[in-house]
Amino acid sequence: MKYQKIAKQNYKLHIIQTDKYKTIFVKINFKHKLLKEEISVRNLLVNVLFESTKKYPTKRLMEIQTEELYELGYRGSNYASGKFSVMGFDCIFLNPKYTEKGMLEQSLSFLSEILFSPNVDEDGFCEEGYNNAYHNLEDYLLSIKENPDSYAQMRLLEEMSPDTMISYRGCGYLEDLKKITRKNLYEYYQKILKEDVIDIFIIGDVQEKEVSSLVEKYFPFANRKNEKESHFYRIENGRKNVLVKKEQMDLQQSKLLLGLRIDDATDFELRYVLNVLNYILGGSPSSKLFQNVREKYSLCYSINSSSQPLLSLLIIRAGINAWEYDHACALILAQLEDMKKGNFAEAEITNAITTYQNSLKAYEDNPESMISLYAGIEYLDSDTIEERLKKIAKVDKKAVETLASKIVLDTIFFLEGNEKYEEKPFATL
Repeated sequence: MKYQKIAKQNYKLHIIQTDKYKTIFVKINFKHKLLKEEISVRNLLVNVLFESTKKYPTKRLMEIQTEELYELGYRGSNYASGKFSVMGFDCIFLNPKYTEKGMLEQSLSFLSEILFSPNVDEDGFCEEGYNNAYHNLEDYLLSIKENPDSYAQMRLLEEMSPDTMISYRGCGYLEDLKKITRKNLYEYYQKILKEDVIDIFIIGDVQEKEVSSLVEKYFPFANRKNEKESHFYRIENGRKNVLVKKEQMDLQQSKLLLGLRIDDATDFELRYVLNVLNYILGGSPSSKLFQNVREKYSLCYSINSSSQPLLSLLIIRAGINAWEYDHACALILAQLEDMKKGNFAEAEITNAITTYQNSLKAYEDNPESMISLYAGIEYLDSDTIEERLKKIAKVDKKAVETLASKIVLDTIFFLEGNEKYEEKPFATL
């Protein structure tokens, strides 16, 4: 693979040339400081833009055009990346050498139509497309509690660090959605076209000169400032005493979540050591949490841990019976104490490193994964695959112990169900 970055005053073009795939994948990212009041707006905007365009004023006409483009696929997303919000507009299509000449230009023209020629009238975005997107997002926001796992994690983060970006709900807020009109949404769209940082990623069997020329032709973004700022964020002055919050819900299985801060971690620890620590603690079927809390003591239906290095957080989730709350908490925290004391084998580190390295090697099998890799290099100053392979191999037992000592239990959130107590054989600690 050959990577080129062309930095212009209005965007950065990232070209990853490879003949490994039969498709060409294009992603255009709009990056902006993460603001709570703009999450719902950005979520709605992505959906509205994919409803229709000036040239294709209905969803059906857009679908017909994608069929003409040999089943071109397109989609949008909006997600938080540490301190920033990133809206992504993707399309994937067959390499023209498998279809017909000119399909690269026609495909980029279609994506350009979505971004630069929305279906609007004097009141903003067209009513039908706006209403469809609005009601879809509204229905989703109203159904949040129908997914107890996602809801419990939202509530945990809200309690961990209220009124900070850690607490922001990625899906948005119903009260903010109700403030959005066709007109002010269109005004926001015009604003992001002028102000958001733009990165265009293209991967496939393409030629740099041709791609660069077509992008310049079809994506005429205005010039803008491209100031670079770290995406990493951490809780300052974390609480000294553990906060415990409980809610009740009509569930057959209670949800227990532990939110842990990682205080004063180094860059190497967040990028590499944390991967190994999380794998050993709760990130695999052979992890301490799975083997002890679930298998040995049968205290939960499910259990795992996940890390959020951009926010310096570690989250442990478990599905338990409500009456086993105290025992489950104690045993979960005992596994973390074991990590701090070095009560884990060298073989576990080796397994974690091997798993991480294998996942990196699999990146090249998927064009979207490769774009994520280069987006990480651009936004997060991440290392290349080759550099990552070398650095992860440097993680040793002492490094894992040291990082574990920096992990502090901050908040416990318990979504308590209405399970009925059942007698069963009980193993003791």
